[in-house]
Amino acid sequence: MDTTITTEPAGKRVRNGSVILTDRMCEKRVAKRVKIYDRKCLGLYVSITTAGVATFSFKFTDPATGKQRTGWLGVYNPETFAVEDARSRVYGLRGTGAAALAETLRDRKVQQAKRGKTVDEIIEERIEWMKTPVRKPDGEMRPRIETWGNVASHLWRFISPRLGKKNASEVTKHDIATLSNDLVAGKLGVPSVANARHMRRAASGLFNWAAEAGRDYVTASPCVNLPKLDPEHPRTRVISEDEIRIFWHGLDRDDLPWDRKTRLALKFELVTMLRSGELLAAHRDELFDLDGDNPRFDVPLKRVKKRRVIQQPLSDLAVDIIKEALSSDKQQFVFASPVGDQPMNRKVMATALRGTKVKGKVKTPGICALLGLRPFTPHDLRRTAATLAGDLGFDDAWIAKCLDHAASRKQEQTVPSVTGKVYNHSKRMKEKRAVLDGVAAELRRIIGEPAEAELRLVA
Repeated sequence: MDTTITTEPAGKRVRNGSVILTDRMCEKRVAKRVKIYDRKCLGLYVSITTAGVATFSFKFTDPATGKQRTGWLGVYNPETFAVEDARSRVYGLRGTGAAALAETLRDRKVQQAKRGKTVDEIIEERIEWMKTPVRKPDGEMRPRIETWGNVASHLWRFISPRLGKKNASEVTKHDIATLSNDLVAGKLGVPSVANARHMRRAASGLFNWAAEAGRDYVTASPCVNLPKLDPEHPRTRVISEDEIRIFWHGLDRDDLPWDRKTRLALKFELVTMLRSGELLAAHRDELFDLDGDNPRFDVPLKRVKKRRVIQQPLSDLAVDIIKEALSSDKQQFVFASPVGDQPMNRKVMATALRGTKVKGKVKTPGICALLGLRPFTPHDLRRTAATLAGDLGFDDAWIAKCLDHAASRKQEQTVPSVTGKVYNHSKRMKEKRAVLDGVAAELRRIIGEPAEAELRLVA
């Protein structure tokens, strides 16, 4: 694994090159694993992974061998184990004396070798397994589990701090249940049922994988017979006709602090019902028949949530947005980044709607706030388009195809249950085109001509 070491823990290089470690440094995002040594507490360093996990360790010299040793301290958590906590841990260990400390570490390693792998060890092995490139159905080589970064983050953030040093075979269902309850209760940060659900899914995948033949790190997964979590209520935000009108014309203002292509991407999501991750990387080669009778956008499976190709018909309104976004013949990506002809970050649309903050203070106001709209997300635009289609009388099964939802049985039709519950408060192109053309016509009716009051930014 590539590692960048920003400072050194010994000799003059510490005095001349190290930094005073801060919590903010532990929270930064990195392109590859980075080690940062602390000038205030010599030997202490933090290792930050690409998944955003920061782990404290410290180096010292073993007087028995004269060699440098490393001791693991714990995973950074702003609430429970921050930089000052790590320093205090090092000071306490030094108080026992180098010889006693080295002996403690030797005994710990011997005991661990006898018991088997720790949870942290199988987490590291699991992540490497997930990251390994394999050939996908489209012929490309990509990570075995393409969302490995999210899974790794859940493993390091939620499971490692509590169970990381424990032997994997000693983890019980009560350990998992207690950790889950603490996440829900907010004992490890903000109370969150979602975090508990993420932790359970990551833990289940980890221990099932560890129990597979050929590994046998555990005899069985402890993630069984856990108490049910309270249901998470789905979002139901649907943008009203008045809000759509204000939003649409507000996006055309030249004095908004957000890039024009970001604003066009927001319009495109409302018009096409595609997810942000599916549309933001739209490439010229994925567009067909823009000037013909059957324009469409083919989304490759690697960008689709269900890993299947989407052929999405394009309404005349969607084609207009694409043609404006493709500002030159040389431009390859429809919604190109301001820094070059490349896709924008997948979070840019949500950030534009929400705005940015630094230390709790607004840095760049979001589009919702600027236009005086109740907050909503890009995904709410999909829900709004689906609701418009439902109000126009289109069948749920047709709307579901536009949303690329998985299907379930309903009477004699195949209809995704999530469509009726969440999106309406097909892969036949004819049905999909009818729905999306209908939504485009309805949007044209709604946006009409803007009133003066609607175009005034909120102070």
